[in-house]
Amino acid sequence: MVRIIHLSDIHFGCENKPAVAATRDHILANPPDLLAITGDVTSIGAVAEFQAAADWLKALPEPQLGTPGNHDTPYANLVARLFWPFRRYDHYLGPAWRDGFSGPGLAAQSVNTARGAQVRINWSKGAISESDTERVTQQLARAPAGTLRVALCHHPLIEITGGPMTARVRGGRHCASILATGEVDLVLSGHIHTPFALALRCHDERTYAIGAATLSLRERGAPPGFNVIEADDQTVTVTAQGWTGSHFEPFRTWSLPRRQAAPPSAVAEAEGIARAASGVSDSLTNGA
Repeated sequence: MVRIIHLSDIHFGCENKPAVAATRDHILANPPDLLAITGDVTSIGAVAEFQAAADWLKALPEPQLGTPGNHDTPYANLVARLFWPFRRYDHYLGPAWRDGFSGPGLAAQSVNTARGAQVRINWSKGAISESDTERVTQQLARAPAGTLRVALCHHPLIEITGGPMTARVRGGRHCASILATGEVDLVLSGHIHTPFALALRCHDERTYAIGAATLSLRERGAPPGFNVIEADDQTVTVTAQGWTGSHFEPFRTWSLPRRQAAPPSAVAEAEGIARAASGVSDSLTNGA
């Protein structure tokens, strides 16, 4: 059994302090195989917020793997946001790019979908490059057969039906196809502050997009919370824990069938899958 605790959108600076404290207690009492943090650990990318986030995370068990969100760029400093948007993230929490973890039964890689600026009005929306996605897919493909392969990003790569907001990730659908064709098992994200779990509607439909709620005061129709992800050879179970005001309890649970483990001979072929996927034209639907 592999166990991941998936946090997102803590937003230090406007965090839900009792929920954050209870999350710490839960993690310390139930250390996971990986603590995954999918961005927006701060509210406006301020130094004091990064210091608070760093102190909080240092008190939690390793291994930890994170990726920045759009709020982790310096909102109040346009020059810094344009030219070195992730300098503070790198200093306090980094690296913002090319981070990964490998352990028994589990391999994870981060990919940065946040940008300090874009040529569109809402620069906070996501963007993902094909080259970054291919790199992540190839690195995860090297894991032994049966390993749970996990990608982390901040923005959901596809839009979530009924979600409280959009991510509008540039390159999102295409790169989701690359990850699915490369047989990455899970794509963890945050951003919309609502938990979800759904299959990407391409390849074998055994790659799942999973989103975590916020731990901040910026709720969007779901209570503050985090995900507990447990996987055996057959099933991935995602339990979204929701804050009641005094404690956490299961808010929603999904049971997701895993794809069959690839035979050893397939591993050598897997590294070529990502580039082959660049021609994939499968249409992703928004399934619930």
